[in-house]
Amino acid sequence: MTSTFKPTHIDFADGKKRVDEALAKVGHKMNSRILTSRDKEAVALCNLLGVPREQLPSGFTKWQLPFYLDGGQFFITATAPNAEVGEHSHDNDGVRFIMSGSVYYDGIELNAGDWMYIPKDKRYSLKIGPLGASMCYCYCCCCAGRELNPNDLIDPAPFVRVRKSLQR
Repeated sequence: MTSTFKPTHIDFADGKKRVDEALAKVGHKMNSRILTSRDKEAVALCNLLGVPREQLPSGFTKWQLPFYLDGGQFFITATAPNAEVGEHSHDNDGVRFIMSGSVYYDGIELNAGDWMYIPKDKRYSLKIGPLGASMCYCYCCCCAGRELNPNDLIDPAPFVRVRKSLQR
């Protein structure tokens, strides 16, 4: 890497104003319903929230997602094929990113790269696709309970790689 990239920064409050302006322009009220990357309004919003190509390194495309959380905790979930989670809701807003596989929500399939924004108290259920799914979640609550897990979920042997900068 020989070139330098200098991203254009605005503060969090201005980022929220930018999202609110786009929401108003499209006529979508944040938190009115679950919004997925496959919804017509979401596509229009992401287009409005795009970052001009001249502000990005060559070969990159970037857009701001059309929602914001005032705080959050991140989780990774791996699922078995065809698993299901029954109807439920959360006490705070959240977002779910599909990293691999697929998830069915309300009659549509969300694939790798898709997302869904889930306002607090909005009930939903999911069915996992035939290949399973890996998802990243960010919720303003902690859906894990308080106690630490005593068992390994990830086998470190095949997973851990030592970076060059840490081999001193």
